[in-house]
This record gives sequence, structure tokens and C-alpha cells, in this order.
Amino acid sequence: MAKGRKVKDWLLTAFAISSVAILALPLAHIILTTAINGIESIDLDFLTSLPKPPGEIGGGIAHAIQGSLILAALTMAISVPTSLMIAIYLSEYRDRGFGELLEIANDALAGTPSIVAGVFVYSLVVLRHGFSALAGAMALSVLAIPNMVRIFEEALKLVPFDLRMAGLSLGAPKWRVIIHIVLGAAIPSIASGTLLILARTMGETAPLLFTAFGSNRFAHDIFHPVSAIPLVIYTYATSPYADWHGKAWGAALILMILVLAINLSVRYGLRKR
Repeated sequence: MAKGRKVKDWLLTAFAISSVAILALPLAHIILTTAINGIESIDLDFLTSLPKPPGEIGGGIAHAIQGSLILAALTMAISVPTSLMIAIYLSEYRDRGFGELLEIANDALAGTPSIVAGVFVYSLVVLRHGFSALAGAMALSVLAIPNMVRIFEEALKLVPFDLRMAGLSLGAPKWRVIIHIVLGAAIPSIASGTLLILARTMGETAPLLFTAFGSNRFAHDIFHPVSAIPLVIYTYATSPYADWHGKAWGAALILMILVLAINLSVRYGLRKR
């Protein structure tokens, strides 16, 4: 009997270790391959200069870094307030009919392929007003909002019901209780969820091909085409120039560092709490 338990314990331990290895080894391979191939291309000129004409050696991705920051800021400006209002309704005000319909629609939207979001905004905005950073942010927001709604709603539901009752018992109106008590208690979780969704959307490429389109210059407003790091990776990786292939690896390394930094900061913040 004791020997059988030892065998089962050993098998379970071996299964757990192999499962961790299956998850960790591909991730380690991706990180090491990207770092080894991309580190040679990264220098000050790569981070601060514009790209050279096709075929010329040199240049950088400063325009793409700026474009990614613009798209990230616009996406969060659109997604966070919209998602927060929907989450507050589902958590605090929902009625059985419309609330369930809204939840079903949100779940369906969460499964939308990224390229479909790009085509949707292309037909709705780009065909009428042209490619722009704003159109790119709208496409990314279509992908971000349903996931944000889920995270924000759960964050609001985790706030103890007694806090709501305490505020209402003191005579505060419900909207004030939600803003000052419920949101105040849920802000750390909401901020963490926002950063995780930001990390995910920063790596999207397909929607930007149909909306932001790309540019080799710095962006001066949000109503014209803009570049982004994923667009640069796609363009350079599919080009026939060896120098651009190296720069694609360098851009991929920069993007990976940004995404990992955001994810690690969220985990550190949650652990600190």
C-alpha cells in the first residue's frame, strides 16, 4: 500500500514537472532566440532615428515607438471609460433582461478575431476618413473593451457588500457610493487589469494593417497614418533586405521587453498588495 502511494506521488510529481517544462521551454526558446538575434541591432541610433530608404543600411524605429505610444494612449482613452461604465452597469444596476443581453454581446465580442476587428473599423471609418492613428485605436479598442469589461466587473463584485451598505446607511446616494467607495476599493484591481490588456493590445498587428496602415515619419496628429512596432516587425520581416531582417528582430526584442515589463510590474504590484 505504501509502495503504491509512493509510485502515485512520483508519477504526479513527474507529470507536474513535465507540464511546467512544456510551458517554460517554448517561452525560454522564444525569449532567447529573440534576444540573441535582436540585441545586435539595438543601439542609440536604432531607438532614436527614422528608417532609411529601402535597400540602405541604417536607420531606426523611433517613429514606430512613438506610434505605439500614441496608439496605446488612444486605446486606453477609449477603452477604459467605456469598459468602466459597462462594468458598473452590470455590477450595480443591471436588470435581468438587458443586462443578460449585454453580457452575451460582450462575451461574443470577446471572441472576435483581431483581423475581423480591423476589417470592421476599416469599413466603418477608414473608407470614409482614411487611415489614421484614431482608426487604429478604435480597432484595438474593439478587442480591448470586452476583456476589460470582464476584469472590471469582477473587480467591482469583489468589493464587500457591507461597504456599499455602510455608505447607503449614512444617507449617501447610490452613485456617490459607487464612485467614492466601490471604485475606490476596486481601483488597484482595475489598474492591474488595464495594464494587462494594454500589454496584450500592444502586440496586435492585423487590425493596424487595415487602420493605422503605417508611416516612415513621426506622427504629428491622430488623423493620419501612423506606424507601430508590430507593423515594423511585419514589414521588415517580410522584406528582401538582410539589414531589415535584423531590425525586425531588434523591434521584436523591444516589444517583448515592453510587454514583459508591463506583466512583471503588474505581478509585483499584486504581490506587494
